[in-house]
Amino acid sequence: MTTSSPPVTVAELSPRLNSATVIDVRTPAEYGSGHIPGAFNIPLDRLDDALPALRTAAGKGELVVVCASGTRSGLASGRLSGEGIAAPSLDGGTEAWAAAGHELDRPAGARPVWPMERQVRLTAGSLVVLGILLDLAIPGFRVLSFLIGGGLVFSALSNTCGMAAVLSKLPYNRRQPAGAGLDATLSKLTERAGTS
Repeated sequence: MTTSSPPVTVAELSPRLNSATVIDVRTPAEYGSGHIPGAFNIPLDRLDDALPALRTAAGKGELVVVCASGTRSGLASGRLSGEGIAAPSLDGGTEAWAAAGHELDRPAGARPVWPMERQVRLTAGSLVVLGILLDLAIPGFRVLSFLIGGGLVFSALSNTCGMAAVLSKLPYNRRQPAGAGLDATLSKLTERAGTS
């Protein structure tokens, strides 16, 4: 069994930012809301499509994966490690980067969206409340609240989140700045790896 690389801290990444290749695995809209300068956006659900370019980039220098808080980048780090690609996660993600006083790049015209973790909390909480309220009118709807609670327990135990996977497919999470997109990102990543 392959284990992921130990996470790196903001203090460790900051002085090597210009030489490291940072991969942001959040949705395009989250990335557009603010990302570490120079980071490449490869959403977690598209990581497998980017493996050849990531393998090339890792062979040319240090690769670090990042998300909002470190959860999704930890999953990405493990997945990449399973493919033989060393790519530690940034401990605390972009939230820790910004909290340490570092700037985030925001593309012109990008509209901010809530981080995925916050979207999941809102959706799960709303569904639980809805299940309880509907149960007052139509007995038996509390099952919805039970299912959401069970899904949250499973999510915590498995360190996965089906609700986040579904929410990431919604149009407002897929919005990206002009000239962006996975193909453009992979082209830039390959180009950078070729010049390293």
